[in-house]
Amino acid sequence: MSNTTVLSARKRNERVAAYIFTIPAVVLLIAFLVVPVIYTVYYSVFQYQVMRPKDITFIGLNNYARLFGDADFYQALKNTIYFTVIVVPTQCVLALALALLVSKRFRGVSVFRTMYFSPQLTSMVVISVLWTVLYNSNPNTGLINSMLAGIGMKPINFLSNPKTAMNAIIFMSAWQGAGYQMMIFLAGLQGIPGEQYEAGSIDGANRVQQFLYITLPNLRGTIKYVIMITMIQAMKLFTQPYVMTQGGPQNATKTVVYYIYTQGFQKGNFGYACSVAAVFFVIVVAMSLIMQKLTADD
Repeated sequence: MSNTTVLSARKRNERVAAYIFTIPAVVLLIAFLVVPVIYTVYYSVFQYQVMRPKDITFIGLNNYARLFGDADFYQALKNTIYFTVIVVPTQCVLALALALLVSKRFRGVSVFRTMYFSPQLTSMVVISVLWTVLYNSNPNTGLINSMLAGIGMKPINFLSNPKTAMNAIIFMSAWQGAGYQMMIFLAGLQGIPGEQYEAGSIDGANRVQQFLYITLPNLRGTIKYVIMITMIQAMKLFTQPYVMTQGGPQNATKTVVYYIYTQGFQKGNFGYACSVAAVFFVIVVAMSLIMQKLTADD
């Protein structure tokens, strides 16, 4: 048997093994992503009440016509976009700053890395309950307002004021999520050759110049990835408004995902909720493509 035949047989076996190992992932992808999307689009053209599962009526695009005239949907979309636009740069900058801080070698650095990453290991429900207590407007029970009262300031209604509720959630979300992005940035920083910094020092570059002309260019791919995943996660905001404000006050923290939940599971308008989900899916995909286009290399 020739060497060419042996190599061909080996490649064929490797290809078969690759397909075998890929099949479980493909099956899960189809079962938990493709099939739900198909069913969502399917039920979006029906009037389907959860409380009356046998009473299902085909209504065509009526749900979509109702959606595009729904002021509550536009308010939820506005809140979602506002949250995304503010939290993505805030969280990414905070994560990069933390990564730069813990990338240095000093005694106890592993403790700081664990501290900054630990909020990621805690359930978002628990984090939301904790921050609800911290934001409590009563100085006797709310830690933040207790501190403000200690310096002579009036209590702030963080979660009951429409002007501050979403910003309070943004602050909490950026704090909670920065640890994950920090670890990604840290991996990117460790991949930068030290010789580049040594060459920069020899050429007289200070720390700021090294950051601008060595660190940032080498982290370009990492930054794009972090921005993309942070944006997608931000668009899916649900747990924080659900636990902390129930979409209030005055719908100031009602997001699209929370609106889908209220329509589908609280009011039982499953068909209409599916139409909202279908439109929102298109919006998220479109924003992802636009972001990818804007951050693409020339």
